[in-house]
Formats: sequence, structure tokens, C-alpha cells
Amino acid sequence: MKNLLFASAIALGCIVSASAQDNISKKALDIQQSAIVVDTHADTPQRFLDENYDIGSTDPKDPGHISLDKAKAGNLGAEFFSIWVEPETNQGHFARHTLDLIDSVYEQAARHPDRMMMAFSVADIERAHREHKLAALLGIEGGHSIENDIHLLRDFYRLGVRYMTLSWSNTNEWADSSGDINDSKIEHHNGLTDNGKQIVTEMNRLGMLVDISHVADKTFYDVIAVSKAPVIASHSSARALTNHPRNMTDDMLRAVAKNGGVVQVNFYNAFIDENYRKAAEAQSKERDAAVKSYTEQLKASGKTVTYLDADRIEREWAAKIPRPPLSSLIDHIDHVAKVAGIDHVGLGSDFDGVSGATPQGIDSAADLPKITQALLDRGYSADDIRKILGGNLLRVFSEAERVSRGMQASK
Repeated sequence: MKNLLFASAIALGCIVSASAQDNISKKALDIQQSAIVVDTHADTPQRFLDENYDIGSTDPKDPGHISLDKAKAGNLGAEFFSIWVEPETNQGHFARHTLDLIDSVYEQAARHPDRMMMAFSVADIERAHREHKLAALLGIEGGHSIENDIHLLRDFYRLGVRYMTLSWSNTNEWADSSGDINDSKIEHHNGLTDNGKQIVTEMNRLGMLVDISHVADKTFYDVIAVSKAPVIASHSSARALTNHPRNMTDDMLRAVAKNGGVVQVNFYNAFIDENYRKAAEAQSKERDAAVKSYTEQLKASGKTVTYLDADRIEREWAAKIPRPPLSSLIDHIDHVAKVAGIDHVGLGSDFDGVSGATPQGIDSAADLPKITQALLDRGYSADDIRKILGGNLLRVFSEAERVSRGMQASK
């Protein structure tokens, strides 16, 4: 189950309109337009594959977070599309489903060559920005996708994958996850295995960003000790503010800063608001039972159950919980900036993986300028806001590319 808790589709049928820019000052809009805005996590490929969703859609009733129009309205310049393989329903063919999802992104770029392009480097992102196109990048969410085969890791890099989240909510054969770390039925490794450490080193050599969102705390510290390149947390927030194991402690934030990496703050309500997290946790047994009942009915009727089937029920339950204010998200960005430093914070929305369970006012990528306005209101400078919007991620990506060149030249 994506993020363990799917969220509500209270997007209110929003599509890009002038209202998305309400209460945004000219200064904020100028900063937004001058930045290369990079978001490091959107689950839209699930929609491409399971819904046959077209990113060029102009449907005013579409509740999704990402479309080309919404990206343009929010000046989203680069999106890392999440290649997430649900581990239960894809047993025995993780790699095959990974390839299907990768293909779905390429197909969207081919369908809209005038507005979207595949990107594999910082230079590609900058070129897309100059050409006013959305740069589409790929990030595998969960190391189970490589099926314990380092050759597959290399193949996925050749296909354009530029980060891999070492684990999803499931512990794999070489990396412990935060999602099941307290489950005694799961065989854990006390962090990374020796094979896991080799995979991290190979990712460094390839130039693939090492993503530590979702990993267990011990796995995180093992990665920090092993990685020769800066790491990213593609979609994680601050545990000091919201006590969820998917979030990062202040010691972790400081460790990422020392490593030179960046924490891309997640927009999911249960990760940014403690009251929402507790409410979602309180309804979890009933919600999970409802999802199980619905999916079993589908199976009994001979239908193939997809991610989106469970999501429909999850949305109904999440809609019962009030959305927190935008300030909850800004608090997390502010906290990471203060603890790790302004050079180590960015945006990792989890768009289309959390449906409508984003804070008030953030209904799609079109609303990204509201974050810029909120940061301005808190006294952040234009230069610092541009770092948060994408500059920090581009710096880390550039450094990973430099480390890769060095490692490959030394062999």
C-alpha cells in the first residue's frame, strides 16, 4: 500500500486556473519563474500504466497532481517519476513490472515531444528548462526491483534511472526498511548487508543517486558510512515535528548535511502533521479491513487487482480527516533548513502517490508558487528559495556525476 496510508482525493476537481495563483505576489512569481524547480518524487507512472492516463490531459475533473498544464502553471521544470513496484501483487516479476513503468514514462515523452523530454543529467535538465519543456527523470522506489542482480541495476541505469530508493516499505534481501523494522516475522539484516554495501558503491560508480527515504535508521547510517557521493532523501520529512518512522531525526538531518546530500521534504499529510498522523493511525484497522474486503471481491469476480483499486477505498477513508494547513509543510522545510542547513533541503512532493492528502492549498503542481510565497513570508531570501526549489538537488546531482567520473577513470 503506497505510503502505507493512501489519501483523499479532495482535489475538488481542480485544474489549472487563475485561482491557483491567488494571493501570490509578483516577487514570489518572479522567483518561481527564475528557478529550475525540481520535484524528486511523483507516482504518476501508476496512472500512466493502470489508467492509461495522458499527462497532456486537460480534463477539469481529473483529481491528479501532475499534468503538463499543471506543471507549467507551477513552473515545475523537472520531475523524477517514481518507478514503484508493489511487492505483493508483483511477486516473481519485479523487474518486468519495473520495465513496464519505465516504458510508460518514455511513451508520455514521445507523445508530447514539444512539451516534455526525457532527461538523464543535470545538463539535460538545464536544456529542458531553456526549451520550456518538462524534464522527465526516473527514480526506482524500492531495491527489490533489481531482484538482487547488480547487472539489472546497471541495465536500469542505462535505461535512464537516476536514483534508487534502497528499500520501499518492505525489507529486501540486502537493506532493512523502516516500514517493517518492528515486524518479528521479517528477516532483518541490521542495516545493509555486504551485498547492499556493494550495491551502494556501484550506484556511486554509475552516477545513480542513492536514496535513503524508506530505509530503517541503521540502514541510513550504513549508507552514510559507505557512500562516496552525496545521498538524497527523495521524499522524507522531519521526525522532530511528526513522529513517523518514514521521517528523519535531527541527527540524520545533520548526517545528510555532513555527507553533502539533500533532504527533499514530503508533502504527505501524515508525514507533516502530527494530528493528521494520529487520526490516520486511529482509523487504520477499519480502513485496512475495508480495502481487503473490496480487493477480495474483485479477485472473486475474476478481476485483476491494481494499485488504483485499493486507492479508491483509501481515498474515501482519508477524506474523513481534515487537511492540515500549508504551514505544516512549511514548518518541515523550515526545520530541515535550520537543522541541516539551507544547502540541504528541497521538495519531494509524493504527488499522485498521496492523492489529495496534501495540505490545504496544495492540490496539484500548479500550486507550487504558494510554497515560494510562504517561504518569502517567513523571511527567506530569493537565492535561498531558489536553492530549496531545485538548486540544492541540482548541486547534489552534479556532485554524484563528478564522483562517478572519478571512480570510472580510476579503473
